[in-house]
Amino acid sequence: MSAGKVSTDGGQNLAQNPFGALSGLGLPAAPKGAGNATPVVRPPAPAKNRGRVDVRRETGNRGGKTVTLVDGFTGIGLPEKEALCKKMRSACGCGGTVKDGAIEIQGDQREMVARILTEAGFRAVMAGG
Repeated sequence: MSAGKVSTDGGQNLAQNPFGALSGLGLPAAPKGAGNATPVVRPPAPAKNRGRVDVRRETGNRGGKTVTLVDGFTGIGLPEKEALCKKMRSACGCGGTVKDGAIEIQGDQREMVARILTEAGFRAVMAGG
């Protein structure tokens, strides 16, 4: 074996076992069923309600191209809208922008956009056809 490599064949045992001095003497017995304990299930944290946003599909005045439009944001600034838009673009694998306070994503991506908005704490409502 060369000088810079570490053997992976199991090698020698550790020279000192840090738990070797511990023993079961003087410790209380384990409660019954301790080995079969079920994990504590906590209810999920309530989702933040950041308000209702409309998710709709539009084709008008776009040369026949379909876009998904998200608007109706309240109490959210432009930097957060741009961050949401970036997340939507990367998840959908398409282009998009923020125009006039609304997020536009290319194509019919309503389901994916609604899921991302729900994760962000918004109540996404499908509007239009």
